[in-house]
Amino acid sequence: YVGGMTEVVFAHEGTVAKVIGDGIQILFNAPGDQPDFATRAVACARDLDVWAQEFCERWKSSGVNFGKTRIGVHAGPAMVGNFGGNRFFDYTAYGDTINTAARLEGANKLLGTRICVSATIAKGAQDFKGRPVGDLMLRGRSEPLRAYEPLAADAFDGAAAKLDAGDAGAMPAFAALVGLHSDDALAGFHLRRLLNGAKGVRVQLE
Repeated sequence: YVGGMTEVVFAHEGTVAKVIGDGIQILFNAPGDQPDFATRAVACARDLDVWAQEFCERWKSSGVNFGKTRIGVHAGPAMVGNFGGNRFFDYTAYGDTINTAARLEGANKLLGTRICVSATIAKGAQDFKGRPVGDLMLRGRSEPLRAYEPLAADAFDGAAAKLDAGDAGAMPAFAALVGLHSDDALAGFHLRRLLNGAKGVRVQLE
């Protein structure tokens, strides 16, 4: 699994900074400059998702069930370089940007998504197409972070716009979406929120 995912990263000229269990920390724009780092990161995330899905299907046919691969993507300043001492050091990255990417990865589990990218990435990536997830209140952050699921625009955008505007029509709009696409986990997530009395796009994450 890790070997295959790593090959996808290298194909997009990303840097594998760290492997922790089945988690992989990937960097773009480091160590060398990549002006198109946001575009690369989104393309890499999409291809990682496709590869992971195919990997799971291959093993499922052999009776082995793997968990879902979840991906978080964010951009910003970070401390990047060789950290350690005289006997041991490794090339990695630290800082709020790295922590936020990890929090976005974790947010997928609650949202029902597999890829969650920040607005910073969405704005920086060329020809980005994505569905607005909401304004996420991530652990360790005092301000909400707008996030997107990198999928082509569809009827979800209309329902999301109603949600963003506080329109009462958001609930029937999401209900209609779920009725047509019962496997749309993000639409189902927002419908449950609305049915439980939530309003707007701000989502509190634990």
